[in-house]
Amino acid sequence: MQDERGLYYYPSLQTRDTKMYVRENNGGIEFRLWSNENPVIWEKHEWLPYDVILEAAEEYKERGSDRNPLALYDLNVAKQLVKENKLIH
Repeated sequence: MQDERGLYYYPSLQTRDTKMYVRENNGGIEFRLWSNENPVIWEKHEWLPYDVILEAAEEYKERGSDRNPLALYDLNVAKQLVKENKLIH
């Protein structure tokens, strides 16, 4: 899907109030979260390369955290959106 901010998917099946935006940059996939309930997330957080997200997930795991930051970031969906967008344009 796409809107004025770019390509996105819904990272949660329970709500449409949160969107995960994706883009390709220098051959890699980057992510940026938008939340209707908390618009400051978009303003304060920049685009994150997937390798940075993987590093953060590893740090959470090492700390013994139950949180899984990878749950929101679906690399396969992101790649498919980028691929389909290239075919259209």
